[in-house]
Order: sequence, then structure tokens, then C-alpha cells
Amino acid sequence: MSTNRTAFLSFIISLLALSVHSQKKNENYKLNIRKTTGPITIDGYGDDKAWQHTDVAKDFFMVLPMDKGKANEPSEIRMTYDDEMLYLLAIFYQGTKGPYYVESLRRDFSFGKNDNFLLFMDPFNNQTTGYSFGSNAAGAQWDGTMYGGGSVDLNWDSKWISEVSSDENKWIVEMAIPFKSIRYEDGVMEWGINFSRLDLKAGEKSSWTPIPRQFPTASLAYTGTLVWDSPPPSPKTNFSIIPYVLTGMNGDKENNLDTQYDKKFGGDAKISLSTSLNLDLTINPDFSQVEVDRQVTNLDRFELFFPEKRQFFLENADLFANFGYSTIRPFFSRRIGLGVPIRAGARVSGNLNNKWRMGLMDMQTASIEETGRPGQNFGVLSLQRKVFSRSSIGLMFVNKESTHYPNEQDSLKTLFPKYNRNLGLEYNLASPNNQWTGKAFLLQSFAPDKKGKGISQAAHLEYKSRKWNWRIQEEMVEDDYRAEVGFVPRNGYVNITSHVGHLFFPKKSKVVSHGPKISSTYFFNEKMQRTDNANVFSYLLDYRNRSSLSLSVSDEYVELLSPFDPTRSGKKTLETGSTHHWNAYMFDYISKPQSMFTYSLGGRFGGYYEGGNRTSLISELGYRFQPFVSLSSTLSYNHIHLPAPWNNTEFWLIGSEVDITFTNKLFFATLCQYNEQSKNFNLNSRFQWRYKPASDLYLVYTNNYLIDPLEGRNWALTLKFTYWFNN
Repeated sequence: MSTNRTAFLSFIISLLALSVHSQKKNENYKLNIRKTTGPITIDGYGDDKAWQHTDVAKDFFMVLPMDKGKANEPSEIRMTYDDEMLYLLAIFYQGTKGPYYVESLRRDFSFGKNDNFLLFMDPFNNQTTGYSFGSNAAGAQWDGTMYGGGSVDLNWDSKWISEVSSDENKWIVEMAIPFKSIRYEDGVMEWGINFSRLDLKAGEKSSWTPIPRQFPTASLAYTGTLVWDSPPPSPKTNFSIIPYVLTGMNGDKENNLDTQYDKKFGGDAKISLSTSLNLDLTINPDFSQVEVDRQVTNLDRFELFFPEKRQFFLENADLFANFGYSTIRPFFSRRIGLGVPIRAGARVSGNLNNKWRMGLMDMQTASIEETGRPGQNFGVLSLQRKVFSRSSIGLMFVNKESTHYPNEQDSLKTLFPKYNRNLGLEYNLASPNNQWTGKAFLLQSFAPDKKGKGISQAAHLEYKSRKWNWRIQEEMVEDDYRAEVGFVPRNGYVNITSHVGHLFFPKKSKVVSHGPKISSTYFFNEKMQRTDNANVFSYLLDYRNRSSLSLSVSDEYVELLSPFDPTRSGKKTLETGSTHHWNAYMFDYISKPQSMFTYSLGGRFGGYYEGGNRTSLISELGYRFQPFVSLSSTLSYNHIHLPAPWNNTEFWLIGSEVDITFTNKLFFATLCQYNEQSKNFNLNSRFQWRYKPASDLYLVYTNNYLIDPLEGRNWALTLKFTYWFNN
């Protein structure tokens, strides 16, 4: 492994060399904010006299389709404040006549499918963390926390109000954000800020400050400056209590159990420890209202990743979940409470100051006497320190401890080890202009047995300009490395991955950009012997109407490291050590989002294991009666032809969803899915009434049916009531 560690050190030196101090790109774009001279009513019209005494942010820059010059669609932003609220008024004039495009009234809408406005705030002016608030043209709200210099976590919800009005010439959004709903450093008189507008009928995305087209308008490296006439009000002690009560019934026909009746209560508490640090507590949490996972056809040799959706784990989730890579995660919160009740938990997270961030979590699960599963405690510590202009150094410690074994059998301690721990260091690179990004990390696992004591390390460097994008990455995971609270689907390998892409920008064409992309991935065992690789050549086309097309051809090689059924349907397995090589052709098309009927179509044709062939087709269809009803369906078909004994195997996966938003506070959604591979049909219906900000009534029905020959059904009906009390 000495060669890999030398390469790892070389990556770190390269990353450090690119992290230099520099003035913020758009620091000279300033918007002065003064305390309001009169009352403001949030009604979406903006006709209060107080707005006449504010500065105006206007003359937006075009970002897409091309970042050259000013936007064609005029926009104006005004801001003011009082002792309790931060106010914003945005007016968007319609240079291009036509209807507004919105998907629905659901909160946290899809950015690319709605005419919308977004506010990005960086209260610590550190260009890495902040908040985003916004609205689409029909009044649906958007809010989230910002991390990583330009990513938005929409799972964060807070109390704030907004209203929208529109006519054929303009649409207006007016909002009020309580100071106690956000975190900021006391006494600071300059915040990073930017405003983004997407107008689908004009095919234009614009920003108050100039931003290169290869970056999102959420990029905090390109924010301007909000200059306060005096420091914002000093935050007061803020605490919230969010109890819930639940009643319901469920049936388990698979195990021939009688109908069970549930009564349950618990809740969360949020306490501000400082202006920027929050304590979250939970007792007997319940996640019955969480949307079910989207099923997929699984033909992969390794475990698939499904995202976390439970609310308690989501605020400031980047502090915990973003350490490492998507396939080398020392912490993955879905490992907590997997088939076992969570008794209680606590979490402290947020900014200690403009340089330091911290996340500290502790969760306790129950023991299960029937299976011998012990009670388990999960502890996580994450620290981040900003270095240079936008980069950071991070430390993470993850501890899983078995606390109460139902009995002291040695077999239980083998099945459920006494402990598993991970300790890691990470460096994240983000250059001042965001063109250079990268990461390097090192992880060590600890366990009672030698098999659980191993190392993992990885690093990458990426460059993005308007025309060029390239990345090189290396990974190493020892066979003895274990992350029982993480997501590491593969062990005992070295991986080298790279890609390079180039874009051309034709003038006066329906195509706004097009160009090739070459990617390569090689896996080796710990003796540096090749085990598998994939080389892919793609050509990408983006159209001015925001549709896109990609065409690809791949060359793939696999040497199996363990027995594998290539159909994943319970048929014969291929032998360990057998080698397989094939070529395949892929395409993917996504239609323009302005149509009421939208669709995407993708396909894969070519070789497969054992000299066979695999054809895959997937399509997503959508139709909306805006802004109230959105219909969508997913169709996936796989046909696998192999020699005997596999012969021909076919799988269908069909999903259909109805999403009704009666108002921006009253929602109903139903999702049904049929998976022929797993012989499973499931239904999830959810009614939500947000009767007060952040307070909800849910009625949820789920039904999971195993099709013949498995035969069995689980169902549940739940009524849940939550209320947000705060000072």
C-alpha cells in the first residue's frame, strides 16, 4: 500500500497548493439595508410606503443559457428589517409574454420545473454555509440550509411567511423571516447575499451578481454583500417544543398476526445554545409520515444506497453525512433504528463562530429479547474548521456500542459486536473562484477483533471552467476496514477514476452547448491486480429550451470476487474468479420542463455476463394541471438473455404517483409501485394539513403486498398530530 499512500500525500500537497487567500469575487456588489420606517403587511403586493425608502438590487446578470451580459427579464429586490423580522420584496417583470410555469404548490419545489425566485444568505460571510428562502410563481415556499459552498438541504423547515401576487406583466413575492428562525453571529454588519430568478418561458436563469454558467446560482463564492446600517438585533434565547400524538392500526398477514392497535406519543425540542448553535432533543421519535423509498430494479453486485428521510437526522446533516465519499461513508444515519425502536436522542449542531462548525449526536435504541439484539448507543462527533478562503479541515469520530445484551451468549457478541468505531480526518478544497475543488481523507476503524481494524483513504481533484471539466480520484479500502454505522458496500480494493469533458457553444442554434466526455474507472485488489473496469465515451447536448440528450458507449470488464446471480432472481450463480467482458450502448433524453406533459427516456443495449445480452429501458412521464395536480409514472423494463440455465429473464418496475396540492398548506399524495423482480406491490397514501407554520396533521395509509408465490401482506393506517410551541 506504500504506492497508494505516496499518491495520497501527493494529492494533499496539490490540494493545499490550490487553497490560497483571495478577495471574494463579487465583494463590490453591495445592497444597503436600513431599518424600516413604517409597518409592512405581507400580502404579496408590496404597496406599503416603507418599501419606498429602501435601496434596490436590479440589473441582474444572465447565467443561462449563456453568462455573457445582462438578463433580458427585469427584476428588482428590496430589503428592510425591524426588531423581529427580516423583510424582502421581489418584483419580476415579464419581458417575454406568456403563462407562468409551476409544478405545484408543494413546499420545497423542484428548482428546474418552476418559475421561481431564491434568496441565498451567508450570515457568517464564510462562503460555505448559510440559508436559502424562496417561492415559485404560484406561492409555494422553498427553504433550506446551505453547506459546502453551494448545496441546499431542503429538509430543513422553519417558521416564516410569504405571499405572492401576479398579473400578465409581473409577479411579486413578499416575505418576512423572523430573526429567531435563523442563526448568525452577533454584531456582524456584513452578510453574503445573492438573488436568483428562473424564467422558463424566456429560457433564462439570472442572478443579481455575475456567476459563470458552470456553477449554480447558489454558489456562495459569488455572493454580493448585504450591508446593515446597524448590527442586526441580538438574538434572544429561543426554544421550541414539538410534541406529537399518534393513533393507528396495522396488520401482518404474512405472519398471520391479528390486527394491532397503536397509541404513541413523543416529541422533539429545539433550544438555541448561542446565536448560531442549536440543541435538538427527541424522545420516542416516530417517522410514520416519512415518504417510502422509491423502488429500483437491482442488478448490481453490491448494496444500493437509499437516502435518509427522517426529520431528526436532516438539519445540518452535511456535518455528519458528507464526510468521505458516497461509497465510503463512516456515518450513515439509516443504520440507526433499523428494525428496532429509537428510545431517545440528542444533537448539538451549527456554527461555533465564522471559522468553526460542530456536530455532536447521541442516539439510544432498544434491545429486542426475541432476537437477542442488544440495546445500542450511537455517538458521532464532527468538527470542521475553515482554512484559507473557502476550504476546511474536518474530524469525525463514530462510535457504536452494544449496551444491554438480553443474555450473555458468546454467539450474540459475535453477531452483534461489543463495539465498532471510526476515526477520520478530512481536507476539503474549494478555491476562491470555485473552479478547483477536491477532497482528501483518511479513516481508521476499531473493533474487538482484528477483522474490524482497518484503514480507508481517498482523494480527488476537480477543475471546472466554462468549456472544460476534468476530475481524477483514487480510493483504497482495506479488507479489514469496517464501518457498521456507515455505508461502505465494497472492501479490499483500490480504485482509480477519472473523467474529462469539453463543451462547444454554437451561435444562433437550438443547441446551447454540446461536447464529448470520456470517463474511466479501474478497480484492483489489495495486490494491485485488476478486478474490473469500465471505460465510457459520451456525447452531451443541451438545448435552449432546457431539454437535453446524451449518447454513450461503454467497454466493461468484471472478474467476480464472490458468487453472483446476474439476474438477481434466485437462479444459479456464476463462480468466483470467472471473468466477463462486454460492450454496451446507452442514451438518455429529458424533455423541456415548460410543457404540461414532460417525459424522459433512457436505454441500455449490449452485452452482459457469460456472453449474454441485456436490454434496459426506463421512462418517466409527467402531466400537471398547474398548480394543483401533478401526475407522474415511472416505467422500467429489463430483458436479460443468457445461456442455460438462466435463459431469458424479464423484469418490469412500474411506479405511479398522484400529487394534489389544494393550497400551499393542504396536500395529498399517493404512490404505488410494482416490482416484478422482488415480487412486491406497495401503496403509500399521505394526507398533510399544515394548519399552522411547522405544525401538521397527517393521515397515512401503507400497504405492502408480496405476490405469489411469496404471498403475504402488511398494512397500516396512522393518524398523527404535531404542534410547534415556541417562545
